[in-house]
Amino acid sequence: MPFFDLASLAKPLVTAPLALRHLDLDRDRREQLGFRDRPSPLTVRQLLSHQAGLPPWRPYTGESLAVQLCRAVPAHPLLRTPVEGQACYSDLGYRLLAELLEQELGRDWRDLGAELTGLDPAPWPEAPPVLPEGPDAEAWALAAPELPPPPADPGRPHDLNARAGMKGHAGFGATPERLRAWLERWVAEGFPLRMAELQARAADGTAWGLGLQRADLAPGRFGQLLARLPEGAGLRVAVSLDVQEPAPKPPEAPGEGLAGSFWMHFAFTGPALFVRPSDGCCVCLLLHRRGPRGELLDLERLRARRWHLLEGAVAG
Repeated sequence: MPFFDLASLAKPLVTAPLALRHLDLDRDRREQLGFRDRPSPLTVRQLLSHQAGLPPWRPYTGESLAVQLCRAVPAHPLLRTPVEGQACYSDLGYRLLAELLEQELGRDWRDLGAELTGLDPAPWPEAPPVLPEGPDAEAWALAAPELPPPPADPGRPHDLNARAGMKGHAGFGATPERLRAWLERWVAEGFPLRMAELQARAADGTAWGLGLQRADLAPGRFGQLLARLPEGAGLRVAVSLDVQEPAPKPPEAPGEGLAGSFWMHFAFTGPALFVRPSDGCCVCLLLHRRGPRGELLDLERLRARRWHLLEGAVAG
């Protein structure tokens, strides 16, 4: 049975449910997380919705994030400083959520996540296909040139920072059957309803809730396909091991799309999650980001692969 590195799907499927179950959303956490010089409060609500003013990424070096963020870094999309007042998708917020959960519950984040979800925390005895290096390898060399990245290990998550010990944003994998079992419970326990409360917008108009991004209805966007699913369509897990080059995805309509009823999340390694909180309709795509020659697919080719897999799931 194929095994998939869920990568950033750990955010909505592991860390966000744990935070919603165990943490106060609006208590100020500056002191607890070491951000004593931060002028404004730092809350779980901000961390879940990517509006804590944190950059997208930093390599995990073992030091506190508050200290690490005081260090200047070269220009790079993953290391950029967010625009104040706008959501900025950040792995770091979920790293802090994992730290808070461990502090308050006195247990390892991976053990808490495995107990709640039944998903498999790394290291994994059954390894997913290894991916080529992504942009985190380049960003690591800029942000921490004195430290080598950790060696590749097929039993650990693809993300360099996750292999180095970064919790909260990655580190779980699953077979389709295990993932389906947790998604059924995830919906039944009402997590999508709580996570789809609109909280913030990014500079590109992307709308974020407490762990999920809203899917827009404009032509060429995933919401256009998902809108075909009738009420009560239930749960669908679509699996693809095909690495053939997909047909191009239809172009997206320019500008901000119309608000759809589905919310979503994507993983760097390929998988994607879509849910309609109003009736619990849920579609999860399990696929890999390797091209026909073993290369790392660029974002447009990955979107095309997701588009055609979602099209089949909606039709079928």
